[in-house]
Amino acid sequence: MLARAIEVSRRYGDTLALDRVSLDIPQGGVVGLLGPNGAGKSTLINLLVGLRRPSAGSVELFGGDPRRPENRRRIGVTPQETGLPSTLRVRECVEFVARHFPDSVPTAELLSRFGLTDVAKRQTGGLSGGQKRRLAVALAFAGRPGLVFLDEPTTGLDVQARRDLWNAIREFTEAGNGTVVLTSHYLEEIEALADRVVVVGDGRILADDTVAAIRSMVGIHRVSVSAADLPDLPGVVGVEQADGRTSLLTPDADQLVRDLVHAGVPFHGLQVQPTTLEEAFLTLTSTGR
Repeated sequence: MLARAIEVSRRYGDTLALDRVSLDIPQGGVVGLLGPNGAGKSTLINLLVGLRRPSAGSVELFGGDPRRPENRRRIGVTPQETGLPSTLRVRECVEFVARHFPDSVPTAELLSRFGLTDVAKRQTGGLSGGQKRRLAVALAFAGRPGLVFLDEPTTGLDVQARRDLWNAIREFTEAGNGTVVLTSHYLEEIEALADRVVVVGDGRILADDTVAAIRSMVGIHRVSVSAADLPDLPGVVGVEQADGRTSLLTPDADQLVRDLVHAGVPFHGLQVQPTTLEEAFLTLTSTGR
């Protein structure tokens, strides 16, 4: 096991940020941490990497104390906010970090992997927010880590830069180079990358499974049709309108389709889909189940 939290609680004064959380991070793949602001995601990462101590319970990193240098040397971390020396050039930042590791990724290779070659000679103080974010993520991979923690890694990136970063993460894990734990507010990002999703809310783990399994936990399906006017139908728990189509959320899609037919309302373009990860996430975090 690369990292482990065992019945961990963490308090900040009177605030209980984590409440008896247990989590195992095995070798391989991407683990996505989902949760609203204040759910405890960043606190959990800080405990796993040794930046904070638990108020109760225990944490292991590579089988030992996360605060020991020999264990922390094997990880890479990009926190939500990263301060970069404004007068150092991008290449200098990468080289500085790389020299802390006995077998670092060659600078040119790392710059290319994260789309930073064209700004290698630029001072970090002159970078855009998205470029700074890409550099911060690149630094987490400089030492060939076995375990990488990325806290909101694509914040501030445009769509293409976000997808380029997704590809870099996929290449890292699919090549068997290590494991990635990431938090994100972009649910599409979790769906695209994660082999396993851990939903955190109010300091507790609400769900821990595959994307497909978490979707199925809430038992909601989306029935989408094009129709001029739909009557109120039993079993509908939500209605959405977009691009001339109506989407009905229901726990029993088969019965809803039968009700649509029996209502005698003309419709076309029927689609029945499982709930999205976003809908499952909102349901889980609102009900606290």
